[in-house]
Parts: sequence; C-alpha cells; structure tokens
Amino acid sequence: MKKTVVINVVALSSRVIGEYTPFLKNWVEKREKSIIEPVLPAVTCSAQSTYLTGKMPSETGIVGNGWYFRDECEIKFWRQSNHLVESEKIWELLRKEDSSFTVANMFWWYNMYSTVDFAVTPRPLYLQDGRKMPDCHSQPMELRDRLQKELGTFPLFSFWGPNANIESTRWIANASKKVDEWHNPTLNLIYLPHLDYGLQKYGIDFEKIAPLLKEIDSVCEDLISYFEKQGTEVILLSEYGITNVNHPIHLNRIFREKGWIQVKDELGKETLDAGTSKVFAIADHQVAHIHVNDSTLLAEVKALLESTPGIQLVLDEQGKIDHGLAHERAGELVAVADADSWFTYYFWLDDAKAPDYARCVDIHRKPGYDPVELILDPAIKIPLLTVGAKVLKKKLGFRYLMDVIPLDSKLVKGAHGRIPESDLDKPIFVSSKSEGKNLAPTAVFEEILKVIR
Repeated sequence: MKKTVVINVVALSSRVIGEYTPFLKNWVEKREKSIIEPVLPAVTCSAQSTYLTGKMPSETGIVGNGWYFRDECEIKFWRQSNHLVESEKIWELLRKEDSSFTVANMFWWYNMYSTVDFAVTPRPLYLQDGRKMPDCHSQPMELRDRLQKELGTFPLFSFWGPNANIESTRWIANASKKVDEWHNPTLNLIYLPHLDYGLQKYGIDFEKIAPLLKEIDSVCEDLISYFEKQGTEVILLSEYGITNVNHPIHLNRIFREKGWIQVKDELGKETLDAGTSKVFAIADHQVAHIHVNDSTLLAEVKALLESTPGIQLVLDEQGKIDHGLAHERAGELVAVADADSWFTYYFWLDDAKAPDYARCVDIHRKPGYDPVELILDPAIKIPLLTVGAKVLKKKLGFRYLMDVIPLDSKLVKGAHGRIPESDLDKPIFVSSKSEGKNLAPTAVFEEILKVIR
C-alpha cells in the first residue's frame, strides 16, 4: 500500500484559492481538481464521517455536529467517541487487506476510542474550581505527553473562540509531522481548521481574510513539502465552502411564540427544556433538525416552516430519504436555509433572560451551534483590560465568567451547511489520481482508496 496523507483544509474552496494562496494555487494547478458535491448537512462531522466510510448520514448516523439524544432528552454537540459512527471506517477495511497497515488521525472528528493506531484530538481539562485548561487526548495516551513536551501545550484557546488563530492549526501540522517521524503510519489524516474561523466571521471579504489565506497557505506549503520530500502521496480536500450570509433565523423564538417551547427559570435566566417542549429546533449552521414531540402538530409545523422567510427547503420523511438523512437521530423535519440565511439556537425573547452560557464560549451546553462565539463583544470598550481581568481571576483560582460573547447574530457574515449553487463554493478533492470530475460525497472514500492501493 502507498503511504498517503490526507490534508483536510476546512472551508477551502475554488473561490478562495488564488492571489493570497500562491503555493496552493500552483500545487492544485499541476493536478486535476475534482469538485465534491457536499453531503447534507455540509458540516464537519457529517462530511468527515461520509468521507471516511463512503456512507451517507442515514447509515453513519452522523446527522450533524450534534443531535437530540432521545433517550436522555438532551441536545448534545461535539461528542467525541468514534462508537457513534455506525459504519465501517476506511482504515478498518484496509487493515483487513494488509495487517501491516497503520493509521494516524490528527484531529479529524470522532477521534476518541477509535480503532486507529495513533490519535490526537482536543480535550480540555475541567477543574473543580470552574477553570477550563488547554489539553488534548491521544491514543496511545503517552503520545499526548510526548507531543506536548516537544511542542508545548495544545493551544486550545486559539482553536475556537474570539482568539481563534493560526497557532492551533500550526500546532496540529507540527504534531502531524512528529507522529509521522516517530511512527511512520501508512495513512495520516490531518485536520487544518484555520480558514473556518475567519470566513464565518467575515464571509468572503478578501480585504479581511487575505491574511488568513496567506497563513494557511504557508502551513500547507510546509506540510505538503515535508511529505512530498519522502515520496508520500498527498491528498488535499475540504469539507465545505463558506458563503456570505446576512439573515439569521431564530426558529426557537418562532416556536416559542406559538407556545411550543418550554423554558426553565434558573435564577432569573432561561434555559431550554427539550424533553417537555412540544417542538424545538437544533440549529446547525444552515440546517436545522426540527423535533416535534407532539405529533399532532407535525403538519402545522411543516406549514409554518415553509412560510418562514429564509427557509428554502423543508424535508419530511421522504425528503430525508432522498437526501440521505433518514436516521432516527434526525428531526421529524429538517429545515434548510436559503443562500443568504442561517439558523441560530436562540430561544429567549428578552436578552436580559438569556442563559449565562449565551455570552460565553460553551460549545457543550448550548442546544445548537453558535458561530457568534468567534466574535468578541464589540460593546466591550477596552477588550484587553476586560479579558485580562477575567484571565487574572482564573489564574488566581477565583471563579469567573468569561462572558465576552455578544448576542447579536447579525455579526456573523459567513456560513455553510446547505448545498451551494456554484461549484466555486463547494469543497474540493485533489490528488495525483484526480480526474477533474464532480464527486458524490460518498465517492471520496473510493478516491482515497484509489490512491492508497
């Protein structure tokens, strides 16, 4: 089998490869670039699971970055156990063909408790005094210690949040080279998330995203050059492209006004109680899973969604089958936004009653995806002083609330999740064996196999 590396540059599309990515532009032009028709929803967990199994969400069970766990009546995002993926993975197939085959998974999702040989993934420490500390998880466990001794602690706070920057992506790239040096895996899966951050904040505004494109280009040049010097086959791909948006849709507020949402008062703040709500939405970028606990409301809910400005498509049971989303984890209905719109998780009607986590980076407690977490509240007049004071409390061991996230969803300028109309905005696949044709998302699996075998 041919030693291969798959570099996943999140949000890389034909539209952003050009003047500010000279290395990638030149590297791609020397090969045949294929366009990937995105999976629906075109989000990280669904796309990656489809690429690594060759199966749609209806078979993998990965219907989004999070879903409603019906047995617990809880909405959970960013779970990490690989056991949640219900289909055979590419490395499991290849290992059956060649017992010497090994694989490293560097930050692709569902990377804990998997059957890979080497894995590294974000995993903060949650201390008893309320602090969240940067860290990562690995298998074997000692790999984490060796990497952090060599490269420093994984920079978690540059991986996501208002301080997201190139440092986390550069750490992942450097760690991937170390794992290659130490263990020489046959297949190395590498996740580079840097573009995802700025493009969601700014949209496709080259004046603002040019520095980000130059940074990812530099990391890719270093990484690809490293692998090509040893004769490794390099595959470059992405999960989705990001497009401009200006219209947030607050589905849970619409449902609340209909009397379908149940909230709980917690010290004057409100939290969503999914288990006792008649209808609620799980927002995931430009796709939302609509759960209808009261089945007598199904037709009314569908009609309401179809008449809501900004919603392009509402999938019922047949629609889910047609789009490869017919799985028990999916909502009774699935809403897809139009090109200018995206879905928030907001359910409160008065910002004074928003839950405390709404103004924080808190990806596990929020009942939906929140890209506003990438933005520091513009109402904070002296950000360095405000954030610095909170960090000082943290370092001194005091309880603190890093409530620096705004509640203005209109600040978000880029999104993904739906299927874009233009090939310029779709994900790409490039390898020495690419044929320059459009690929179904499930075909990525076969294209990777073609390179390795």
